Amino acid sequence: MGDVNANTAYVVGVDFGTLSGRAVVVSVEDGTELGSAVHEYPNAVIDAVLPSSGATLPGDWALQDPEDYREVLRNAVPAAVAASGVDPARIIGIATDFTACTVLPVLADGTPLCEISELRDRPHAYPKLWRHHAAQAQANRINDLAHERGEPWIGRYGGKISSEWQFAKALQVLEEDPEIYDRMERWIEAADWIIWQLCGEETRNACTAGYKGVFQDGRYPSEEFLAALNPRFADFARTRLEHPISPLGARVGSLTAEAAKWTGLPEGIAVAAGNVDAHVAAPAAQAVEDGQMLAIMGTSTCHVMNGAELVEVPGICGVVDGGILAGKYGYEAGQSGVGDIFAWWLRQGLPEPYYAAARAEGLNEHEYLTRLAAEQPVGAHGLVALDWQSGNRSVLVDHHLSGVIAGLTLATRPEEVYRALLESTAFGARKIVETFEAAGVPVTEFIVTGGLKKNTFLMQVYADVLRRPIGIGTSEQGPALGSAIHAAVAAGAYPDVRAAAAAMGGCERGAYLPDPARADVYDRLYAEYVRLHDYFGVGDDLMPHRLREIRDAALAGGRSSAPVSAAYAHGTADGSQQQAVKSVVSKGEVPNS
Repeated sequence: MGDVNANTAYVVGVDFGTLSGRAVVVSVEDGTELGSAVHEYPNAVIDAVLPSSGATLPGDWALQDPEDYREVLRNAVPAAVAASGVDPARIIGIATDFTACTVLPVLADGTPLCEISELRDRPHAYPKLWRHHAAQAQANRINDLAHERGEPWIGRYGGKISSEWQFAKALQVLEEDPEIYDRMERWIEAADWIIWQLCGEETRNACTAGYKGVFQDGRYPSEEFLAALNPRFADFARTRLEHPISPLGARVGSLTAEAAKWTGLPEGIAVAAGNVDAHVAAPAAQAVEDGQMLAIMGTSTCHVMNGAELVEVPGICGVVDGGILAGKYGYEAGQSGVGDIFAWWLRQGLPEPYYAAARAEGLNEHEYLTRLAAEQPVGAHGLVALDWQSGNRSVLVDHHLSGVIAGLTLATRPEEVYRALLESTAFGARKIVETFEAAGVPVTEFIVTGGLKKNTFLMQVYADVLRRPIGIGTSEQGPALGSAIHAAVAAGAYPDVRAAAAAMGGCERGAYLPDPARADVYDRLYAEYVRLHDYFGVGDDLMPHRLREIRDAALAGGRSSAPVSAAYAHGTADGSQQQAVKSVVSKGEVPNS
């Protein structure tokens, strides 16, 4: 924490992640972080049973409770201010960022449908978290129709939009619960809904509209296109999405009296346009120039980068004018699972001697397995894995793909699988970088922020696999600091985000350098990764899809056993396993970015 200067103004940034919200109080002068606080969501990720009724949710669902988001404003913000020692009267602005696409159905006044008593037990009334992947069938139809009709916007998204995004999820609501769709008066990103809670007015930001809402060249997909998907979907964009789009860093309102009471901040201070946790982190890590790719590494990884020209890159999440920085084309790609995959392996259960050894060394399980993995020569485990346990976001854009670990033998040890999984995420990142460069968008620098940057072995693996230096964002609160930077711009302290980033952000350039000998072996392993990638992920007749169809048919025919299966998949029935995972996340070892 820094020292409070009586002559300095301050801003607050709030990062809403997958499992918790984090607030930070920052000096406008130089970005010094004076205080921070975290509030864990009581309901976390709702992916097994609906809390209100105990009803079992289908596979690939992931919901949240909007009251958890408000509680972050009531708890984390006042706690961060108290920890900072800053006089609240000197705080001039607040900004937030959110996981995306996390989207919810609301009334015209912003009331979430899940907070209407008679709708509380309807799953489609809840916010759909970014990793809700149950709308893949709708996404497939949207993509097929877009290519059939030659829609110009589909190329901006690498040829496929994701099941995670606004249109696929909304179409799922319409087709699975038409009553909820009819009651929905607005369909809004949580990134914009939380701003509604702060300033009392609906707003829409350029980032989520462009990347998650298919808003290109000043418009959404046409009513003719939407009608071809479903006649009742024709007016979806016009009636439930249309709203003026605010640029990033813009002041969109002032803090209301109610929000001031929640947060302990002065009524009337600047509220900045909403943003996405990945994109908002770019100025915090001073990764705003053309070709500087920022990987925000947590439960998943988002890769964001600015470019001077509009290029359609296959399999990316999108390219949006002003999506990261005004006047630049912002590119996004990503991996659906990274820290989530490492946590998944630990949830399978280590042999008791491993737990005992970790305790004896004063390490948690991640740290202990990382130490053991680091002792192995590159390639000594004889394994290669695909990082698709949560599907593939880029460059295949298919969340019905699944993970693969090849090379297992009776002699394979837990730390060897763990290392192979760490390496698989680096291989996935290399595939993304190579796809950008093959399309004519050079990646001049690779920078990492997010909680996983703390794993020095993992960072060295990335440097070796990518064969390039790795820079590290210096802030421990990358997205929250990024939001604070946008708050400073919205409050008028800086003319634009680039200027604020230069003063308030920070990056250690070339913190990790590739080792040529290790990189040579990784080249061989990466070649095997690419073979698996193309065999299991490219084509129309894929084994992961067939296995999923068999699984879904079995579940549909035996629903009585689903709660037991859900308890096994997500921990014990009383939630102790999920609580254990949340504990690891809250310590920053598998963070929520």
